[in-house]
Amino acid sequence: MQTIGDLRRLRDVIAQWRAAGQAVALVPTMGALHAGHVALIDAAKRPGTRVVASIFVNPRQFGPSEDLGRYPRREASDARMLTAAGCDLLWMPSVETMYPAGFATNVSVAGVSDGFDGAARPGHFDGVATVVTKLFNQVSPDLAYFGEKDFQQLAVIRRLVADLDLAVEIVGVPTQRDDDGLALSSRNIYLDEVQRASAVALPRALGIAARSIARGDAPDDALAEARETLIAAGFEIDYVALADAETLAPDPAPDRPRRLLAAARMGTTRLIDNVPIEQG
Repeated sequence: MQTIGDLRRLRDVIAQWRAAGQAVALVPTMGALHAGHVALIDAAKRPGTRVVASIFVNPRQFGPSEDLGRYPRREASDARMLTAAGCDLLWMPSVETMYPAGFATNVSVAGVSDGFDGAARPGHFDGVATVVTKLFNQVSPDLAYFGEKDFQQLAVIRRLVADLDLAVEIVGVPTQRDDDGLALSSRNIYLDEVQRASAVALPRALGIAARSIARGDAPDDALAEARETLIAAGFEIDYVALADAETLAPDPAPDRPRRLLAAARMGTTRLIDNVPIEQG
């Protein structure tokens, strides 16, 4: 696996791949990789396709009181993991490469970014949309892979690509989970042993609520029960909500694809998760 931090070199390598008739797949990450990221690499590996993973801890995704300074950085072990997974190239741009002096452009996606994490973390999805647009311009991928755990982020990126006529196919990959059901996340390392044991209440509460709604029970009752379960487990809730799986609009019709989304804090660690409502 090649590791590149120079944009001109990156474009030279991708041009060589294109000249050889190969497609390019991109897996954007902020590092601190785990099995969920490996699943994205595995999904991206197709015959005739070269896989690029990027690692960039994007400062524009973090608010003033968020954890940019303590966000885990493990570039050496991340590189070993990507090599073992069969990644072809690691793109590791510097902050100066991504946001050079005088940088003044912001990409904002309205609608799908307004509620949920967009409301809880003002400016977060502008940071996501801006850096993903830059990564797409730098790598010029045919396909890009994102985990469904960050479901609102996935919806924002799909809207971005559709609105700007970007020539990249967005592929969502199902959430990867530990054996007890907790969604894999780089932030799970912040949980102590007691918090980690309690955190499993999040996927369990969402699963119970999703099954209740799928069989026709009142969504408000199912959501209220999920909130009570999370509070009893020690969570401080940001939101637990039912939304249209495509537009993220609230109160979706039963014949529409629907998704339960939640964000809650266990101590100082903010966890997110989501599950689909199975349609009969």
